[in-house]
Amino acid sequence: MNGPDHLQAAPSPLVVHEDEHLLVTNKPAGWNTHSPSPWAGEGLYEWLRNRERKWATLAIVHRLDKETSGLLVFTKSSLANKSLTDQFTRRSTRKQYFLVTDRLVEFDQQTVDSEIHKVGDTYAVSPPGQGSHEALTRFRKIGPHPAGTLVEAVPLTGRTHQIRVHAAHLGIPILGDTLYGGSPANRLHLHAACLEFSDPASGKTLRFSTPPRFEESQADQIRNVIIDPECTNAFRIRHGLGDVVKGLYLEQFADRLLCQSESPLTPRELEIVQAVAVQTRSRSVWHKALERQIQGKSRAKISPQQVSGGQESPSVIVKENGVRFEIRFNEGYSVGLFLDQRDNRRRVAANYVSPGFPIRDEGLNGTTCLNLFAYTCGFSVCAALAGARATSVDLSKKYLDWGRTNFAHNQCRPEDHDFLQGETFDWLRRFAKKGRVFDLVIADPPTFSQSKEHGSFKIDRDLSELAASAAAVVKPGGVLFLSTNGMGIAPEKFDATIRETLFTLARPVLQSHYQPQPPDFPVTRSEPAHLKSLWLRLGPSRP
Repeated sequence: MNGPDHLQAAPSPLVVHEDEHLLVTNKPAGWNTHSPSPWAGEGLYEWLRNRERKWATLAIVHRLDKETSGLLVFTKSSLANKSLTDQFTRRSTRKQYFLVTDRLVEFDQQTVDSEIHKVGDTYAVSPPGQGSHEALTRFRKIGPHPAGTLVEAVPLTGRTHQIRVHAAHLGIPILGDTLYGGSPANRLHLHAACLEFSDPASGKTLRFSTPPRFEESQADQIRNVIIDPECTNAFRIRHGLGDVVKGLYLEQFADRLLCQSESPLTPRELEIVQAVAVQTRSRSVWHKALERQIQGKSRAKISPQQVSGGQESPSVIVKENGVRFEIRFNEGYSVGLFLDQRDNRRRVAANYVSPGFPIRDEGLNGTTCLNLFAYTCGFSVCAALAGARATSVDLSKKYLDWGRTNFAHNQCRPEDHDFLQGETFDWLRRFAKKGRVFDLVIADPPTFSQSKEHGSFKIDRDLSELAASAAAVVKPGGVLFLSTNGMGIAPEKFDATIRETLFTLARPVLQSHYQPQPPDFPVTRSEPAHLKSLWLRLGPSRP
């Protein structure tokens, strides 16, 4: 295989090649090939399948470590799956990696032939003949790199962590691979640069290549492949410890940058914010103090404050998956759009929840959607764009008026839809009493709220009541969407509570899909998942 000077850039950030049989991707560092559990963030595999109908049949035939970037092929047909599985099993595929080490590389070429065995959470080299897994890797020094020395690695077998273990065995641990003795860095400096195999249909040799981009952080790599700037300019840029800095959250809203933290920005945090502002060409930076208790405080006190940039209007129009929303930095604690619900709003607009799970087979044209706790009506706008008549319920007239504005921004006539001010449970009782039911019911409540009619609402205490009341107005065969960002309820409990409630009501679940937060809100041990969402198709009540 050729060196890095011969590598060709991928046609797009994520999709390198696609035909009727194959999808070849350029996986970012920091993203699992597939999710380690139902409650963790999506892996690349799940994200692709849950995003596009054309990718619903994808199958995994090989994997890359979470920390490794580069070429990853999925199959789209049984022919391709059989062919590629056979090729990887027979080791007839050819793979080329590039790594960077900051240690002295004293060889020009070196081969490691060993066995690899598991030791706790890591792997280690053992001599051949020990009964472990055979592993063979060829290394070749390429030359200097700004961060050390660039080395080619060609694995002739495919064991877990093989290149990382063998590089450490040679005394050249990979930069960023602290698990195997490497120096800390912004990411693991290991990239799957070239992949060669036989076309499952024609038998011709296919060769794909992508250059390493070790200078990019994991966070930036992931965001660069999931966000299409032509369609979306509102997303999270830094997510607390999921992106290295505890307690610091940065979000892009068109040409405005919003930073959030519990305490005033430290000099290090301010340096990070300013660097991101330059990188994103933000015209102004705003800061919001994260507070646990905002009741009783003035709107001006809890609204984000501008901390840099020229005199700016406190409002701006953003795009999310092509949908326009108005953001206001002077209207209180929240600015008008919860970015972690981006993929769920897209599911409504696209009428596609997950493989084999449309909201409605015939499309949403002519259907009805009830959006509870509607806030500024983001879900309602997406339902309307898909052809549904939306009914939005919220305690606040101000937010409903804001929602009407969002409808207008998308050329949707607000007068063709319903905006109902009042308490959610009160309206649900009215609908149930009148026998009014909906094709889609959306409930994304705050973790806590207070109303005269219902008193206090707490998601961890009142989830079952909400599920029961909302399910009562879902048509047989209709879809119920429930979601929360409450940290006080674990994903397993959230899912189990809803299902137990529906079982008690004798309301069968015909289809279901659990959806975690999107990849620009990375889930790590240090920054656990906050968003929990469950899509359910409900059958008629059993007698």
